[in-house]
Amino acid sequence: MGNCHTVGPNEALVVSGGCCGSDEKTYMVGGWAWAWWFISDTQRITLEIMTLQPKCDDVETAEGVAITVTGVAQVKIMTENELLGVACEQFLGKSVQEIKNVVLQTLEGHLRSILGTLTVEQIYQDRDQFAKLVREVAAPDVGRMGIEILSFTIKDVYDKVEYLSSLGKTQTAAVQRDADIGVAEAERDAGIREAECKKQMMDIKFQADTKMADSKRELELQKAAFNQEVNTKKAEAQLAYELQAAKEQQQIRQEEIEIEVVQRKKQITIEEKEISRTEKELIATVKRPAEAEAYKIKQLAEGQKIKKVLNAQAEAEKIRRIGEAEAASIEVVGKAEAERMKLKAKAYQMYGEAAKTALVLEALPKIAAKVAAPLSKTSEIVILSGDSNRVTGEVNRLLAELPVSVNALTGVDLSKIPLLQKITNPQA
Repeated sequence: MGNCHTVGPNEALVVSGGCCGSDEKTYMVGGWAWAWWFISDTQRITLEIMTLQPKCDDVETAEGVAITVTGVAQVKIMTENELLGVACEQFLGKSVQEIKNVVLQTLEGHLRSILGTLTVEQIYQDRDQFAKLVREVAAPDVGRMGIEILSFTIKDVYDKVEYLSSLGKTQTAAVQRDADIGVAEAERDAGIREAECKKQMMDIKFQADTKMADSKRELELQKAAFNQEVNTKKAEAQLAYELQAAKEQQQIRQEEIEIEVVQRKKQITIEEKEISRTEKELIATVKRPAEAEAYKIKQLAEGQKIKKVLNAQAEAEKIRRIGEAEAASIEVVGKAEAERMKLKAKAYQMYGEAAKTALVLEALPKIAAKVAAPLSKTSEIVILSGDSNRVTGEVNRLLAELPVSVNALTGVDLSKIPLLQKITNPQA
C-alpha cells in the first residue's frame, strides 16, 4: 500500500527507496508520483527564483584603490534530471535561506577575485562588461551545484576615499572645458552656417516660389482640363442615366401593361366564371321557379279563361234573355207609344193649327233652356259698341230670326202670331 503524491510546477518531488533495498530515485516536477508506505521517502525542493544581493566591502582593485561593489543576482535550481539530482544531493532538506547563503558566498568570492584584476575606471565605466565577466566566472561553480544564474547586474560602485568623486570632477572639468570650446565653435559655425543657410533659404525660396507659380499654373490648367473632362463625363453619364432610366421606365411600363393584361385576363376569366355561376344560380333560383310560376299562372289563366268564357257565355245568355225581355218590353211600350202618338195626332188634327202653335210654344222654353245652358255658366257678357242702341238692335234681330228657325225645325210659322209680329215689327 502507498500514497499518490502531487507537486506543482514550482517544486520538485523526490521519491527515494523501494522494495528489496532499491536505491532508485524518482524526480517529478509538476506531476504526481507513487510512494510506498514504510519503504519509500518523499521530499520536496523549491524551483522558484531566488534573489541574491552580493556585496564586497573595501575590495582593492588592480591599482590598490579600495571600493565597495553591490550587485543583484537571480538564480534558481535547474530542472534537468541530472542537474536536479546534483542539486538534491547538495541542498535537499535545506531551507531556501540556507541555499541562498551558499550561492551568495560563492558569488561574492568570485566578485572579489574579479575586482582585484580590474581598475576602477574599467569597473565604473563598463558595468555591463564587469557583470558579464562575473557571470562567466561564477556560472561553472554554481552550475556544479545544480544552480543556474539567470541574471547578474552591478547595482552600485563607491569608495570611502572619494577617488571616484575626484575622477568625476577631473572628468567633469575636462568635459566642461571641451563643452565651452565646443559651444564657442558651435556658435561661430552656427553664425556662418546660419548666414549660408539664409542665403540658401532665399535662393531656395525664390526657386520654390517660381516652381510654385509654375506648379499653380499647371495645376489650374490641369484642373480646367479635368473639370472639362469631368463635366463632359458627367453630361455623358447624365444622358446615359436618363436614357437608361427611360428604357427602364419603358420596360417597367411594358411589364406593368403585361401584368395588367394578365390581371385583366384573370379578371375576365373570373367574371366569366362568375357569370356562369350567376347564370346557373339564376336558372336554379329564378328561371326554374319562374317557369314553374309561369306554368302555374298559365294553368290558372287557362282556368280563368275557361271560367270567364263560361261566365261570358252565361252573361251573354243573360243579356240575350234580358235583351229579349227588354225588346219585348220596348216593343210593347213602343206599340203603346205609337198608339198614344196616333191618338195625339188625331187630337192635333182635330185641334188644327192653333193646337200646333200651342205645342210649339210649350216646347220653346225647353229649347231655350237647352240653348242657354252653356251661357248659364257665364257670369257676365259685355258687348263692345260705340252705339247705345246696338244692344236693342241685336235683341230685335234675334227675335226676328226666331220664327224662321222654329219654322225650319217644326214647320210652324210663328210670324203669324200677333204678339210676335208686334215684338219683331214695332212700327206695324
